[in-house]
Amino acid sequence: MEAAVSPFPDDVEALKALLACALHKADEAEAQLANARARESATEAVIAHLKLQIAKLKREQYGASAERTRRLLEQMELQLEDLEGDAAEDDLLAEAATTKIATVTAFERKRPARKPFPEHLPRTRVVVPAPCSCPACGGSRLSKLGEDVTETLEVIPRAWKVIQTVREKFSCRDCEAITQPPAPFHVVPRGWAGPSFLAMLLFEKFGQHQPLNRQAERYAREGVPLSTSTLADQVGAAAFALMPLYRRLETHVLAAERLHGDDTTVPVLAKGKTDTGRLWVYARDDRPFAGPAPPAALFHYSRDRRGEHPRAHLASWFGILQADAYGGYGELYAASRKPGPVLEAGCFAHARRKFFELANVEGAARKKSRGERTGLIYPIALEAVQRLDKLFDIERGINGLPAEERLVCRKERSAPLMSELHAWLTEQLRKLSRNHDLAKAINYMLRRWDAFTRFLGDGRICITNNAAERALRGIALGRKSWLFCGSDRGGQRAAVMYSLIGTAKLNDVDPQAWLADVLARIADHPASRLDELLPWNWRGCRPTVPVAAQ
Repeated sequence: MEAAVSPFPDDVEALKALLACALHKADEAEAQLANARARESATEAVIAHLKLQIAKLKREQYGASAERTRRLLEQMELQLEDLEGDAAEDDLLAEAATTKIATVTAFERKRPARKPFPEHLPRTRVVVPAPCSCPACGGSRLSKLGEDVTETLEVIPRAWKVIQTVREKFSCRDCEAITQPPAPFHVVPRGWAGPSFLAMLLFEKFGQHQPLNRQAERYAREGVPLSTSTLADQVGAAAFALMPLYRRLETHVLAAERLHGDDTTVPVLAKGKTDTGRLWVYARDDRPFAGPAPPAALFHYSRDRRGEHPRAHLASWFGILQADAYGGYGELYAASRKPGPVLEAGCFAHARRKFFELANVEGAARKKSRGERTGLIYPIALEAVQRLDKLFDIERGINGLPAEERLVCRKERSAPLMSELHAWLTEQLRKLSRNHDLAKAINYMLRRWDAFTRFLGDGRICITNNAAERALRGIALGRKSWLFCGSDRGGQRAAVMYSLIGTAKLNDVDPQAWLADVLARIADHPASRLDELLPWNWRGCRPTVPVAAQ
């Protein structure tokens, strides 16, 4: 039997050389693999970015299909965040791997373009000391040619401080009377919280949906222990101090000739259970027809959804109400109503949604690929969506124009489409069973045809109720954080704060900065000039950075 011949040399130096060569090849392979991974991650991030851009452009061009499209865009943005993070991490790993191997060039990823930092941010100039002599020849005759400036964004951690207000006492040596300046105003009687702290507390709770117990935990970690009950006491007192502004806001909203109305659920803590309350919103937004009145949102709270609540909210108002087909609005539309009838304007977004759910081709395909049960796709529903989309296309072109110009365009272009739509819906209804889902979607429009065609005679009317739905969006997000209102009084207090903060956002005013200034001034501000503190008037004398649309 022959002995096996080893493929490795017996010489130690030769083995060392062979090992070095193998290690070099391993490093080279590792660098190439890291480059490939970085290239793949970068490509996936670019693809996700382009898909997101395409989806946004499609939504702008063809119109939003309601909340579903918005949720899909949010999911795509979250996915893009992770992919961009993966690409950055893989890029650094590839750079670290290629530094060992001169024969492999590191992959260079095209990084996202960064906008310049805002000009209003303060700049701190840090000058790196220059050499006193030339590093090349050692000469000391140096002449400055210029400088390169690298900007780095930094944040200063929140700083707490205690302001001591000293009121000196004096006595008169002639009459022995004692005098002292009056105590400064506090939102809470004998309070300890400053206006900026109160504004932060309110905005975090009602604007950022952070419950007081979470805020208390964060304050304790920063070295300022405050109990939840103490913070709640400040919230209640601050809401009471802001009630005059809420009443002025209510007057402004109810002075409109056209309102958007909607409601959403809000859990309310009860004995041994959680009840379902309601938050109602009435939004005034004249921007679609170039109206001069500033936008505003008015919230109300109720323990249930009985029709008596909107009747009480709008008891002194009459005009055009854009809302869904909620039966509780029925008595508002009565011709004999005092002080006047409310005219109903239908929401095409609600009508389109009913057809879209029956014509969701993409959703059915996704369910089928996952092996899930899919519903039927109805050609009638698909055609209804396409017909309604033509109306949305016209509205996008006239959005922001004066009411007179919008009316002329609607009579020329939208009125014929509505006549054709009515005839087509009537014809399709004859072919369907009364209990068919499509028949229900068609009847939703035909039974309210006067409400859906009212926009053809009034250029101020919008064809959707999206203004109210946007105002309620923050509450839908907040429910996941604060879970429930602790009581009916808590729901009413939330309605007040949602009204003030939501109106500030609608007017591109920083809610926290506005609240801080208002809380500092409202005590000695003349009641006859209270309107000066409303967000749209405050904006004129307090320059702010516009907030992003939400």
